[in-house]
Amino acid sequence: MEFDAFDEGIELGGLRNRDEIRLLICYILRAVDAPISKQNLNDSMLQDGLANYFEINQAISELLKNGTIDMDIDENGEELLTATEKGKEIADTLETSLPKTVREKAVNSAIKLMTLAKTMRENKIETVSAPGGGYYVTFSLMNGDEALMKLTIFVADSMQLEAVKKNFLNDPVKLYSSIITALTI
Repeated sequence: MEFDAFDEGIELGGLRNRDEIRLLICYILRAVDAPISKQNLNDSMLQDGLANYFEINQAISELLKNGTIDMDIDENGEELLTATEKGKEIADTLETSLPKTVREKAVNSAIKLMTLAKTMRENKIETVSAPGGGYYVTFSLMNGDEALMKLTIFVADSMQLEAVKKNFLNDPVKLYSSIITALTI
């Protein structure tokens, strides 16, 4: 295939052809089979250097224009993308023309980002500056509108604050399970 896409930021093995970028977008949307935010789609392709940012967004625009993908806006104003039947057929027919490693990296990254976004929507983190410096961080593990757990801890600085927030969002159930186990055994 001819290289006709910008390759700034593309890792070895990444996509340098506009048709392949459009196909990868269809493939990701087909594989996750759920609405994915435009931002998460972009991030999933950029994270491993699979395609150039500008090429991804140009491809999304073209796919929307020709009816291969659809976009809806959720209640928070976030753009959510899905594959149309046409997009699914293209992904099913042409998926093997993309390298397997590219397909796997992109889909795994998209799923991780979608899971993180869901966790962030469903759980709460509140931060308050402590009078003597540092921060109080309250983690709330939610089940719908009901709080299963609220935990407030003190952290010394903003670096520690970001680390504990990230680790909580990576697996809030793990924290909950560890606390329950520690308290019941």
